[in-house]
Amino acid sequence: MKFGPVPVSDAEGALLVHGQTLGGQKYRKGRILTAEDISRLAADGVETVTVAIFEDGDVGENDAARRLADAMSGDGVRAGVAGTGRVNLFAMHDGIADIDPATIDKINAVDEGITASTLHPWDRVETGQVVATVKIIPFAVAEANLVRAEQSAFASNGGRVGVRAYAPRRIALVQTRLPGLPERLIAKAEDVVRTRVEALGSELMYSCTIAHTSDGISDVIGTARDVGADIILVVGASATTDRRDVVPAGIEMAGGHILHFGMPVDPGNLTVLAELDGATILALPGSARSSRPGGNDILLERILAGIPVDGAHIMRMGVGGLLKEIPSRPLPRTKAAPRDRRAESGAPRFAAVILAAGQSRRMGAENKLLIPVDGKPMIRHAIDAATQAGASPVIVVTGHEAERVAEAAGEDVVLIHNPDYATGLSSSLKAGLGAVPDERDGALVALGDMPRVGTAHLKKLIAAFDPDEDHIICVPTWNGKRGNPVLWDRQFFEDMAGLGGDVGAKHLIGDNADVVCEVPMDDDGVLLDVDSPEALNALAKSGVKIGD
Repeated sequence: MKFGPVPVSDAEGALLVHGQTLGGQKYRKGRILTAEDISRLAADGVETVTVAIFEDGDVGENDAARRLADAMSGDGVRAGVAGTGRVNLFAMHDGIADIDPATIDKINAVDEGITASTLHPWDRVETGQVVATVKIIPFAVAEANLVRAEQSAFASNGGRVGVRAYAPRRIALVQTRLPGLPERLIAKAEDVVRTRVEALGSELMYSCTIAHTSDGISDVIGTARDVGADIILVVGASATTDRRDVVPAGIEMAGGHILHFGMPVDPGNLTVLAELDGATILALPGSARSSRPGGNDILLERILAGIPVDGAHIMRMGVGGLLKEIPSRPLPRTKAAPRDRRAESGAPRFAAVILAAGQSRRMGAENKLLIPVDGKPMIRHAIDAATQAGASPVIVVTGHEAERVAEAAGEDVVLIHNPDYATGLSSSLKAGLGAVPDERDGALVALGDMPRVGTAHLKKLIAAFDPDEDHIICVPTWNGKRGNPVLWDRQFFEDMAGLGGDVGAKHLIGDNADVVCEVPMDDDGVLLDVDSPEALNALAKSGVKIGD
């Protein structure tokens, strides 16, 4: 292909490579110049145009893209229409992307103008999703190079781009219980697993809960196999930490064989792969109770798509196996697996609810929240810490002296007035939580009279939040003593809103001890509320400036 400026007189039949206005008329990129075009351009004084002129052995961009896309299309994909040198390959059904990286590399090594881009091998895809795209960069490529690219696509059996469909399977769920494990976690796990299984086109046909003993696990695994389960999922009340632990031992007692323990995927490290009389057994870690994607999803998807999974396969899953967000390096990510609100929004997002409705009786005549501390009203310390920690929105609940507190709070907050503030703390808590947007994963509940709580304290609480590890109530501590504020997952909002009287949500922490994460702090600021003249004097003696 020739490319470049040529005299207008030599441009008939050539392809215009840049959209432009010539001789007062607009010409689109890719237009094939006709004799009429040439006459008009010459009459208007245009002397040269930049064009592409095809030579013998050239294949136009759209024809080339279509041919390569057809060569690359394997089972379960269809090629779309060609345009501007591009053809997309679409999934014809839900399943797993079947892609050979070596084949794609060979195609891309033929000619810099011939490109093929794909998803990652074994990515989960949905019907109609783009699995790969072919793009011919110049307006034409040499026939010889296009043939080489086509041959690369056909070279190896199974090297073409495809989508492996899920095969419907009968799946059983076995959960174990230890004293103190809340019934709601058992129910939640079953709901999550059922949703996960049905999204993959299979059926959860059997579910039971037993004591966390090897004997019990052995008996119920045998029962699940007897009723026709093809795949048996086991979620233990306690994590499996060794091949000789309770769950693997129970599988072997039932006659099963442990194929592999552990996987380089997080969450999902403590996963066990086993088999029993042709049935696959997956012993899953506690993270399987969460609908966030984990190693359990990856294994189940591949097994249902008919991809052979063994220990060697699992050991190759480390690259790309870091699935959870890391607080020090939060990177949003989208996932094709079943997902909950948190996964859709990327890293968890939180609001802050600052309780500032109290009558400040212990302080005396002054409203404690309005007292200047280090040059700004006490209430502003709580607001600034929450804002700088990334909480949004920052909700301030007012009550007593609402107008004065609102003025001190400033304009960068959401003000919620609690007309029932005199009834106690619970009504303010309810009012504040009611203003948290639905898309938030939870809320920091803070007190307005704790000026030594800073941004660093709140960031530590946020970093500790991890539903995969059941860390969904994060409580700050100093020398083992619990303080405030507390970070709550929104699943507790309903319980908190149901409280009454002048009490906070402290007892809910005790009731849900299994999901509480204590977060040690570097100082005692999380214990110090300034609600009396004595506390204010102590604050002043610590070097904090009080007053104007």
